Amino acid sequence: GGLKEALVQGITKGVLNASQKDGFNANSLIKIPFPPDAIKIANTLRDIGLGKEVDKFVTTLNEGAEDAAIAAKPIFVNAIKSLTITDALNILKGDNKTAATDFLKRTTEAQLTEAFLPKMTASLDKVNATKNWAELVNRYNKIPLVQKLNPDLKGYATQLAIDGLFKLVSQEEQNIRANPQARVSALLQKVFAAQDK
Repeated sequence: GGLKEALVQGITKGVLNASQKDGFNANSLIKIPFPPDAIKIANTLRDIGLGKEVDKFVTTLNEGAEDAAIAAKPIFVNAIKSLTITDALNILKGDNKTAATDFLKRTTEAQLTEAFLPKMTASLDKVNATKNWAELVNRYNKIPLVQKLNPDLKGYATQLAIDGLFKLVSQEEQNIRANPQARVSALLQKVFAAQDK
């Protein structure tokens, strides 16, 4: 119960931070960059004077992640509820300071991705990231002699948004383990005081 509470606290704080304005865009730990397999597009467009459009796309990509992040909380919380006592004991007795987050990622990432993809897709559409992406790709593909490209934006953005949320949860887990003041309930204090010994 204490471990689940710690994870829910980490999720709640992480989602709150990520879903506010510039929650992704201004946080270098989780900011989603231009898709690496499409960096040719960014470089070529910058070379022909379209750097502002590239930057605008990266901003809207991160705004999409911020908009979708709030929908991640119930998905994560449902996953946390599946932790068993054996899982919890193994996580608490180990030396790994991110064991709970690592376990959560390992056991839920596939289902989280499946559940989160439509939410991320809707958010990218809402903030015009999909439209901006299509415009950038179309402009690039009209340049003579370039190899035509159109990488999977939605899959890329979904994966990096989920990775970013896990990074924030991991930070909070480490904080709860190391900092008694971060243990805001009696149950957290009891569980992690035992771990401190």
